[in-house]
Amino acid sequence: MKPTVYMEEMDAFTYRDKLAGDSVFFIPVGALEQHGSHMAMCVDAALTKTMAGETAKALEAATGGKVNGIVTAPINYGFRSQQRSGGGFHLTGTTSLRGTTLIALAHDIALSLIRQGARKIVLMNGHYENYQFAFEGMQLALEDARTEGINDAKIQLLSYWDFVDDATIEQLYPDGFTGWDLEHAGVMETSLMLLFFPELVDMDRMDPELYTGLPATLPNYDVLPIIPSYTPPSGCLSHPGESSREKGVILRDTAVANMVEAIKREFAWSYIR
Repeated sequence: MKPTVYMEEMDAFTYRDKLAGDSVFFIPVGALEQHGSHMAMCVDAALTKTMAGETAKALEAATGGKVNGIVTAPINYGFRSQQRSGGGFHLTGTTSLRGTTLIALAHDIALSLIRQGARKIVLMNGHYENYQFAFEGMQLALEDARTEGINDAKIQLLSYWDFVDDATIEQLYPDGFTGWDLEHAGVMETSLMLLFFPELVDMDRMDPELYTGLPATLPNYDVLPIIPSYTPPSGCLSHPGESSREKGVILRDTAVANMVEAIKREFAWSYIR
């Protein structure tokens, strides 16, 4: 069986051996959400699982193999897409969870890992709207673990795009950066998909009649029921036209390196300089 950082690809005995060592568990949390006409709807889950895998492998390399990186199967659905960060949950294909459901999923997965012996957990978010619900699930898991006498578990929560530094943003967005909330199906996600899953991207599908009004101009408030006309016709919130595989490499390398440093800092291994 091939070596892997992905838990679902391991046999149970290999997993048990890794669990007995110094391991960091990554829980990827994504979504099933429309990403325009040029990309598949699996973007958030697929990219987050892959970025978690890249970070797990980089962490193992940075520690000389002393730390095992283990990536759990992802949560493939996310909280309702918001109009100002994902186009809105009214769009066809976007299939969402209630906040309480996401809290319960995050809680149950984390608590199960902790009961098995996991003590270092990184929840990696790949869908803007998930964060606070995942946070609540993680906190509840820690509280329940403490009632069972487990007091030494620690969880780090992060969204991978937050580790793209200002210098990289300036390099990749020379005409100005509109913010991560408007990057839905834009240059970052499209470039990473061109790197990892080019077969799920078709740049020729960007019909100019659809890809108009970008970056989106949205009110600084939400309205329910959703007003569909507020969302650009493509469902994207910024234009992906300047995306490239080469930009995907830069985004991956920058984010992964910075996430590894953040993980090392929080878990403070004595044998890492």
